[in-house]
Amino acid sequence: MTDPAELFVVPLARPHALRRLVCMPHAGSGAGYYRRWSRLLDESVELWIAQYPGRENRFDEPMISSMDVLAAEFADGVARTEVPGRDTALFGHSMGAAAAYEVARIMEGRGMDPAHVFVSGRPAPSADPVVPARLMSDEEIVAEGERHGGAAQEIFDDPDLRALVLPVLRNDYLLIDSYRSPDGPVLRAGVTALVGDRDLRVPVDAVRRWRDHTRGAFHMTVLEGDHFFLRPREHEVMDVLHRGLGAAVAP
Repeated sequence: MTDPAELFVVPLARPHALRRLVCMPHAGSGAGYYRRWSRLLDESVELWIAQYPGRENRFDEPMISSMDVLAAEFADGVARTEVPGRDTALFGHSMGAAAAYEVARIMEGRGMDPAHVFVSGRPAPSADPVVPARLMSDEEIVAEGERHGGAAQEIFDDPDLRALVLPVLRNDYLLIDSYRSPDGPVLRAGVTALVGDRDLRVPVDAVRRWRDHTRGAFHMTVLEGDHFFLRPREHEVMDVLHRGLGAAVAP
């Protein structure tokens, strides 16, 4: 069982925070992408970022290519770090949205109800087309990264960076292509969905169907941008997070 100190990065400790936001990164990413959020969130929110194995400080650990295994590991980590009286919410973008949803399902199955779940840049499981899972070639991974806009071209042009990034992307694409959300109860927690209005891979209508996966309140926000709208629309994303968390909007 992995030590929770290795599972999560907490960039800015707020021991008296009333809320914890657990962020599940997108494919190919590590905790570093979301570190800056810790200073954009209200002081009542402490940011915890999941660190998947095989990257950053967990570089030497074997990567996980099964959503069931990944979600179970981080659900266990969340459970072992719960603080009485502190709410835990989950956020995930793209592959991370599916991970956040599955972690929330495990939590609710154990009687640990998350306060809210944010799913960003991903179709609802009921609207997600089945794609045969397979290992991708280097050229296919580069093309996929360019289509999504998540990895800068200079990364693929640099031989050393390319050698680091390609195995992680290959693993994560296999993980998400093999993901099938099991039948079972929908969430009790409320769900907020976010999507870019120019995301060619994630139609707005497919994101709207997340409302079928919760018995709680459902809200959807469409923001200007493509699949990676998070950084250019960062302050608007923060507003959405604060509303869902019931926290004051940070300046």
